[in-house]
Amino acid sequence: MRILWEILYHMYILSDFRTKTTSEYQGIVSFRNLQGAFRGCCDFQTRQIDFGLEKNRRITVCWIDGLVSGTAVTEEILRPLTQVSRAGEQEGSLAAIEQILRGSVYRYAVKARSKLQDVIEDLTHGSCALLFDESGAALCFEVRSDKTRAIGEPTLEKSLKGAKDAFVETLRINTALVRQRLCTPQLKLVEHSCGSLTHTKVAILYMEGIAAPELVERICERLVHLDAETLLGSSILEERLADAPFSPFPQMLHTERPDRFAMHLLDGRVGLLVDGLPVGLLLPADFAAFMSVTDDAGVHFSAATALTLLRYAALLLSLLTPAVYVAVAGFHPEMIPTRLLLSIIEAEQDVPFSPALEVLGMLFAFALLQEAGLRLPNPVGDTVSIIGALIVGQAAVEAKLVSPISIIVVAISGISCYALPSQDMASAFRLCRLALLLGGILAGLYGVCLGCCLLFLHLADLDSFGYNYTAPLSEGSHGLSRLLLRRPRTRRRDPIPRIFSGRWTQ
Repeated sequence: MRILWEILYHMYILSDFRTKTTSEYQGIVSFRNLQGAFRGCCDFQTRQIDFGLEKNRRITVCWIDGLVSGTAVTEEILRPLTQVSRAGEQEGSLAAIEQILRGSVYRYAVKARSKLQDVIEDLTHGSCALLFDESGAALCFEVRSDKTRAIGEPTLEKSLKGAKDAFVETLRINTALVRQRLCTPQLKLVEHSCGSLTHTKVAILYMEGIAAPELVERICERLVHLDAETLLGSSILEERLADAPFSPFPQMLHTERPDRFAMHLLDGRVGLLVDGLPVGLLLPADFAAFMSVTDDAGVHFSAATALTLLRYAALLLSLLTPAVYVAVAGFHPEMIPTRLLLSIIEAEQDVPFSPALEVLGMLFAFALLQEAGLRLPNPVGDTVSIIGALIVGQAAVEAKLVSPISIIVVAISGISCYALPSQDMASAFRLCRLALLLGGILAGLYGVCLGCCLLFLHLADLDSFGYNYTAPLSEGSHGLSRLLLRRPRTRRRDPIPRIFSGRWTQ
């Protein structure tokens, strides 16, 4: 009869676990509730041990296999708990908790938890939990596995004279890389958990006394009220935190280099590091920050100025070359010199398409080849790019499908776009290039000028957390000189330009 009652009792417990959902186990910390929350998770491991080998003080140890270091759990948690000499003579769970907090376990960091949701979040982030059912409390020790990707060199932001390390997918390693550059307690770090399903940790970093307090407060408030189920990519943060999410222009700086991240923190910006993403996010963002690179600070001021002017020239060539060519060839041929006009007419005689259709088709083919080269493996991608650029282009010219001048125009525009430091900004200007090209097809140079005016108005209207997106251009001629020219550093201590009070000051 007793065996029958035990069988019925266990069947009731199992049926109760199957009917309840994870959200219903958000109350008291207990092994039964925690086991119900991780129902169906084969990697959820538990073990019951006697504290000091005394049966009146039983502790349940829980962890998720793969997220924790097995050696750390064995040597630093299980072994000290079972040693009689470290258990003491106290009785009861509260006495055991106090004894463990005072040093019975070797692990350096411990968190006392009284809510089941906090215990679940700690377990999913690589902690080992000690459950005391009598008191409804738990102690969580961080024993995350050290099997992470090693720190390597940047792949997108090449460094000539700067550091050779880059962010990885582990949050604590990334914060340590920033701490190595900014060895001061002024560097503050605040963590939030975002995503109702993923519970992704997001670290907010800023320099106290440099970053505006209202800016930090506004960012923290938006993160707290971030309504998202998952946070697995930076695009979710950018769309939810940006002031103008429908604008094609990026409103958050992305970098994989800790040295550049630290330099922007010294400028007064606020940084975001997301657990699982090997990039750092910086805000507020402005147009000038997307056109600058970290290596400019490591070269001579004359070379840095020349490179800056070259980038802005490449921006204009990429944006205006196709639109101006189509507009002049289709509506204003009298603006072209006679000998050049004769060469264009001779090249276009045997081509069945207009210059507008040629440029549109070549831009589409160029974007297609670029996307194929990025998605394919490196050897195959390089081969596809070479074949597409040389063989297919030469065959199209010999077959009289496109004219050589159209290929030259598209090639100048595409190569100039590669000179931009930020690929996010380059993608935005590709869309603007297409819009200006359509304006040139419809209304000639008038359509191009109208499109440029609308583009400048949109950029002037953009704000990033209350700061001007076009700074320091909004300051007039002085801001333009600061944007394009880099002054030489003298022996005296130069003030650091920082974002403050909604504009660039120094």
